[in-house]
Amino acid sequence: MRSLQTKANIVLTMSTIAFTICFAVWMMNGVLITYLVDNGLYNWDKAQIGWLIGVPVLTGAIVRLPVGILTDKYGGRIVFTILMIVASVATYFMSSANSFSEFIIAGLGFGISGASFAVGIAYTSVWFPKEKQGTALGIFGAGNAGAAITSMGAPVLLKYLTNSGTDLDAWRLMPKVYALILLMMAIIFYITTYTKVVKGSATKTLSQRLAPLKEIRVWRFGLYYFLVFGGFVALAQWLIPYYVNVYTMSVAMAGMMAAIFSLPSGVIRAVGGWMSDKYGARLVMYVVLGSIIFSAALVIIPRMEIQSPGEGIMAKKPGVVTTVTDSTITVDDMVYTFKNKSKANLVDAEPNILVFPKNSFWQEPTVEVGEIVSKKQLLARGITHIFFQANVWIFTFFVFIIGIMMGIGKAAVYKFIPEYFPDDVGVVGGIVGVVGGLGGFISPVIFGYLLKVTGLWTTTWMFFFVLSVVCLIWLHIVARKMMKSRAPELLADLEEKIASKSVNIL
Repeated sequence: MRSLQTKANIVLTMSTIAFTICFAVWMMNGVLITYLVDNGLYNWDKAQIGWLIGVPVLTGAIVRLPVGILTDKYGGRIVFTILMIVASVATYFMSSANSFSEFIIAGLGFGISGASFAVGIAYTSVWFPKEKQGTALGIFGAGNAGAAITSMGAPVLLKYLTNSGTDLDAWRLMPKVYALILLMMAIIFYITTYTKVVKGSATKTLSQRLAPLKEIRVWRFGLYYFLVFGGFVALAQWLIPYYVNVYTMSVAMAGMMAAIFSLPSGVIRAVGGWMSDKYGARLVMYVVLGSIIFSAALVIIPRMEIQSPGEGIMAKKPGVVTTVTDSTITVDDMVYTFKNKSKANLVDAEPNILVFPKNSFWQEPTVEVGEIVSKKQLLARGITHIFFQANVWIFTFFVFIIGIMMGIGKAAVYKFIPEYFPDDVGVVGGIVGVVGGLGGFISPVIFGYLLKVTGLWTTTWMFFFVLSVVCLIWLHIVARKMMKSRAPELLADLEEKIASKSVNIL
C-alpha cells in the first residue's frame, strides 16, 4: 500500500507529463500552418494565419470551465483520460484537412487538448496541502514547456517526414504521430494514477458550483491570466512567423528561436510557484508586470531606416553659381563646402550587433552652374539617415525576459485561486483558464489585424505593453484598498513619509 504522499507525487508527475504532451499538441498549428504557407501549399494572408493559429486555443479555452466542473465532481483521473482520448481522435483527423474551413474545423477539434490544464490544476491541488499548492501547481504548470517541444521538434519532424521538402504532402503524417502519442499517454495515465475527489463536491448543485463567478476577484485573476498565459500561448506560435518574416529565418530556425521564449517560460513556472509560496503572489505579480512593461517597451521600436531633411547650406549673398564639384559650390568668388554622401559613413553592410540607432548625414547640391541665386537661397539640402537594426539577439534577449516573467506570473495567478477559493479550484481555475485561453485565441487574431492595418510586426509588443499597464494599475488599486482597510494608519504614515522625502528632494 503506497502512502498518500507517494500517490500525490505520482499524480503530480504523471499529470505534468500528460499536460506537457497535451500542450505540445495544442500548439501544433503555430509550426504547421507556418510551414504550409512558407512552402506554398496554401496562400493564406496574415489575418487567416492568425485565425488558424488561434482557433485551437479557442476550443481549449471554452472547454476549460465545464471540464473543471466535471473534474471537481468525478475526479481528474477519469476526466483527464477521456479528454486525451477525444483529443487524439480529433488530432488524427487534422491530417485529412484541405481547405481553410476544414483546417478551422480540425483546429476546433484537437484544441480540446488545451483544456487539460483545468483538469490538471483541479486534480493536482486536491493532493497537496495549502502551503505546498503553489509549488505543486508550479511544477504541473511546467508542462507549458510542451510549446517548446513543438517549436523545436515539429520543424525537424516535418523535415524528416517530407524528406527535406521533396514530398511536401507527407506533412499529413505529423498530426497522426501526435495523435498516437496522445492516445498512448491516455492509457499510461489511467493505469498509473489514482482517483480523488474534493470532499462534498459531489452534492453541490450547478448554481452552487458557479457561485464564485459572481466575484470580481475571479475576473481580475482572469485578466492577469489573459496576459501571462494567453500572451504566452499566442507568442509561442506567433513568434515563428515573426522570426520568419522580420529576420528572414527558415521555419526550423524560427522554431529554435521561439523555443528560447517558450521553453524557459514553461520550466520556470515551477520556480514561480515556489516564489509565490515564499513571498506571496501579489509581490511576485508586481515584479512580473513591471518587467513585461519594461521589456515590451524596448522591443516596440521596429527595424527601420529613416531619411529626414537635415541642415542645409544657404547663400550668404546673391550671385551666380560658377562651379559645382563633389564637395564645393562656388558662387562668384565665395566657396561653400558641403559633405558628400560618399563621406557620410553609411551602414553599407549589416553590422553584427548595433545596439543604438546610427545616424549618418550628408548634403546634396540643389543648384547648377550658371544659375543666379539670391541671398539665403538653398544651395545644398541636408539629409539625415537614421538606421536602427533591431538586432535579433538583443530582441531575443528581451523576448526571453518576457517569457520568463510570463512563466512566473502563470504560477502566481494560480497561487491566488486555492487561497481564496479552496473548495472551488476546479470552477474558478476553469473560468480563469477560459479567460487565459481566450487570450491565447484572441491575441494572434489581434496581431494579424494590427499587422495588416499598420504593416508593423512590433504592434504585437505595443499590445502587450498597454495590457500590462492596465493589469499593473488594477493590481495596485486593489493592493492599496486592501492595505487601507487592514492597516489604515500604516498606509497614511507610509504616504506621509514618501511625500516628505519627495519635498526634500525637490
